Amino acid sequence: MLLEVNNLNAGYGYLQILRDVSLTVDTGEYVCLVGPNGAGKTTTLKTIAGLVPPMSGEILFQGESISGLPGNRVARKGISLVSEAMNLFVNMTVQENLAMGAYTIRDKQLKKDRQDFVYELFPRLAERRNQLAGTMSGGERKMLAIGRGLMPNPTLLLVDEPSFGLAPLLTEDVFNSLDTLVKKGLTIMLVEQNVTKTLSVTDRGYVLENGRIELSGKSSDLATNAHVRKVFLGV
Repeated sequence: MLLEVNNLNAGYGYLQILRDVSLTVDTGEYVCLVGPNGAGKTTTLKTIAGLVPPMSGEILFQGESISGLPGNRVARKGISLVSEAMNLFVNMTVQENLAMGAYTIRDKQLKKDRQDFVYELFPRLAERRNQLAGTMSGGERKMLAIGRGLMPNPTLLLVDEPSFGLAPLLTEDVFNSLDTLVKKGLTIMLVEQNVTKTLSVTDRGYVLENGRIELSGKSSDLATNAHVRKVFLGV
């Protein structure tokens, strides 16, 4: 198993958000975490990525405990987080932002190979490699955020709300790029508000409500589950 989260409790200060969350992600899987706003989806990703310290519980990555490790050490283990906020360097170019994503790589040829990979995945970024990130459209910035997350050649990519604020056509482009990455062998854990789309493209899913995992299973089964359809799909 690539990722195992066991009885994870986490939050911010005295505010507990996650309560005994347990989930797994196997190598090559495309797994989603869905739920209402405030359920703890982003907190789950941030805790796995080492940005929020767990209160208790265990996080295993490739059989090794990473519980409580800081974000920079988790990243070096092979986990990359693409946050909803994107956190781009708006006064730096596309190419400079990608270079910042590869700060842990010292091999110049490997850096170039990763950059070429990103430009092949997102030709629009290649066309705008010398453009400042802050002058790009929302969809282009989202692509850049994903591209930067791919630069360190992660084993597991955590993606938070990739369609947030995007027009439907651009949303489709972003989902297509994630699907391409999975087909190339990358393991992805996705948090996304568009439940219908998410369950149609992922392998398995978890439903998080009030900080707890309430349902899990094949995405196709969750899409037909009466509770999911009523609460998240409005049918």
